Amino acid sequence: MLLSPALLDAIQWPAMLVSVLAAWLVASNARPRRNIGFWCFLGSNVLWVAWGLHSGAWALIALQVALAAMNIRGLFKTEQAGAR
Repeated sequence: MLLSPALLDAIQWPAMLVSVLAAWLVASNARPRRNIGFWCFLGSNVLWVAWGLHSGAWALIALQVALAAMNIRGLFKTEQAGAR
């Protein structure tokens, strides 16, 4: 195993903090902040999936995959709005 169980247990806290930061940034009126927020959300999705795999939280993993798809959609929509 690459990471110790204690480290994997601790991943939930940075994942939560990155998720909250991402939500704050995505709500911004400034397009660059929104873009950073979408990337933060994708990072939090990765962290949550890592924690979910370790914990056997399969519904959480499915949720994170769905949220990642929506975040990717948001990235594209933000880029398209900026191009106009």
